[in-house]
Amino acid sequence: MKRTLLAAGLALTATMTGAAGASAASPAPSPTESPTGPGCAAIENNLSQIADQPVGTALSQVPDLSTLAEAVKQSGLTEQLNSAEGATVFAPNREAFEAIPQEQRDALMNDKEKLTEVLEYHVVEGRKTASELTGEPLTTLQGGQLTVKQSGETLTVNDATVTCAGIQTRNATVYVIDKVLMPE
Repeated sequence: MKRTLLAAGLALTATMTGAAGASAASPAPSPTESPTGPGCAAIENNLSQIADQPVGTALSQVPDLSTLAEAVKQSGLTEQLNSAEGATVFAPNREAFEAIPQEQRDALMNDKEKLTEVLEYHVVEGRKTASELTGEPLTTLQGGQLTVKQSGETLTVNDATVTCAGIQTRNATVYVIDKVLMPE
């Protein structure tokens, strides 16, 4: 079943990669589309729970994104994310946060201004498909730039790898990444 879903998702991604003229604020893909990537197995059981929830709330429903959900809550960004009309979120998984040395991670989590800046660096306006991510740099809510590249089936955002692409919530498309991105 997992291989079938992954194969269908990869075929869909390949089809979408060839599409031209897609809107920057693309509507939610149809429910038959499945997230793709090796990290999707960690969230597979949560997909139906989060599809109808706004992204700020949905993050808290996914154990692999629990540290990000806590950071969003501490920064006060939950409502902003929930009320966004369309967004693309590059969501660091729990391991990405754990890779930050504990002292630095604690300092970040306790500095609301810095935490907000870092989290806003992970969000882009409009729902983006994988094919819409590559090319021109993406401007984040923080005002910085993200560069997304594709090599074969692998997507990278700056120096982070996308482990699960195309997760749909009510108002956002989420790409799980393996590193916390820091604005320059």
